Amino acid sequence: MNKIIAMVRKELIDAARDKRSVMAGLYYAIGTPLIMCGLFMVLIGQLTSPDDLKISIINPDKAPDLVRFLSNKGITQGEAGAKDLKAIELIISPDYAKQMNQGKGAEITIVADNSEEKLQNSIRRLEKQLQAYSAEMGSLRLIARGIDPRVVQPLKVNVHDQATTDSKGGMILGIAIFTMIYSVFISGMNLAIDTSAGERERNSLALLLSHPLTTRQLVLSKIIAVGLFALLGLVLILLVSKVAYTFVPWQELGFSVSITNEFMALMLLVGIPVALMAACLQLFVSFMAKTFKEAQSYLTMVLFVPLALSMAASYNIAPDILQWLPVSGQQQALMDFIKGKDMNMLQLLVSTLGTLAIALVLAFGMEKSLKSEKVVFGL
Repeated sequence: MNKIIAMVRKELIDAARDKRSVMAGLYYAIGTPLIMCGLFMVLIGQLTSPDDLKISIINPDKAPDLVRFLSNKGITQGEAGAKDLKAIELIISPDYAKQMNQGKGAEITIVADNSEEKLQNSIRRLEKQLQAYSAEMGSLRLIARGIDPRVVQPLKVNVHDQATTDSKGGMILGIAIFTMIYSVFISGMNLAIDTSAGERERNSLALLLSHPLTTRQLVLSKIIAVGLFALLGLVLILLVSKVAYTFVPWQELGFSVSITNEFMALMLLVGIPVALMAACLQLFVSFMAKTFKEAQSYLTMVLFVPLALSMAASYNIAPDILQWLPVSGQQQALMDFIKGKDMNMLQLLVSTLGTLAIALVLAFGMEKSLKSEKVVFGL
């Protein structure tokens, strides 16, 4: 045990000497919550107080009531010579007033390029308001003919939403949990590459193995060191998220998002086996690579697997079997907790044991590979 502790200290001291490389992994944990909060604040601002939509209205004098209705909804005629004036055109038929007076369907045409992503929301916004105006005019026509508008609405659907403010916020926090789990894989990656492929390139790996310590002790010390940095990244992203999310005006959307101390404790508890698996995976792949750059390339591809599992659980697009697998199982359990639901403890236990089993297999694989001269010298 004393040898393992000494080796862990050696790895941490080596990492502290190369601050820029180590901090590159921790920048993700610090910066991601801040970027997400900024994006959420912009998004909430657009949803709660959308900017006025400027469009080109042809023949506005034929439908003054419609133009007034759209203006009250923030859709107005653009000024002549505006840059994007003709991006969306609303053409009112010259016979609009005549058709409305006769109780017929008055023609209006929307001219826009729906393939442009920037215009899609504006087009849908215009269509929604035109449908609302159409429904209002339809009701007035029925009333004018002595017919109750409710006659054409045979169903009156009442929706009782049982979701609480916390559970609605949990839908947003599902994305946040995804970034937290992924920070475990990002934070220790540079150290994992440096302490494996990097040491081999510096010819210090063979020197370490010449000391009076077993291969198992060497492997365990490297796993612990990389795992500590992975957990450090998780702690940082939790602390930054707890502070940063309080500045987002969630109440504008009718729910609240808060990172409680109970959630942070559960996240750390669940993150320990994930950090061990991440450390073993990154070290194993780095030892199999022959150069530092090759290890970086391999890990970029390998880390797509936990990324895909976590993303599938975040957006609820995963089949049920993925809820029992590593990463996605922990992600689902954390989402249930934050939404106030009962966690499936059997599911969490199975996914955690699976995570530890993968870490154990990879650790034994590293121990066996380091007994080969091809791996130690990169032959």
